[in-house]
Amino acid sequence: MADHPQKSGTNARPLSPHLTIYRWPVTMMTSIAHRATGMGLSVGVVVLAWWLVCISNGPEGWQSFHAIWDTPLGLLALFGLTWSLIFHFLNGVRHLAWDLGYGFAKQLAERNSVIIFALSIIGALAVFAAVWTGHGGYLQ
Repeated sequence: MADHPQKSGTNARPLSPHLTIYRWPVTMMTSIAHRATGMGLSVGVVVLAWWLVCISNGPEGWQSFHAIWDTPLGLLALFGLTWSLIFHFLNGVRHLAWDLGYGFAKQLAERNSVIIFALSIIGALAVFAAVWTGHGGYLQ
């Protein structure tokens, strides 16, 4: 029994790869981001309901909402919600394509994942630029 790895003090089992050496495929990142944005959009629905209650209470309610969401942290949260909506939509379209049997090749799936990340960031920036410059009907 002296030959048994547990008895001799050595560990013969292989170790799991550590996070610093494990490479996350972009398709895995889009899958995780899709789930996270879905949960983030649930928070967005609460923010939307809060906004609707505030505007229904007149100018005081409107100002109380803007006192929080016009801060840099509030704008960052709104940008995150905007990005979440655009990303979740685009990745949902990709999932519909997968349901139809398209886009499963590894290179194509990886390319589409990168495209979805890029288009979602560009789309969120475009929405914020339109609103910030007054072209979204927000600053009239």
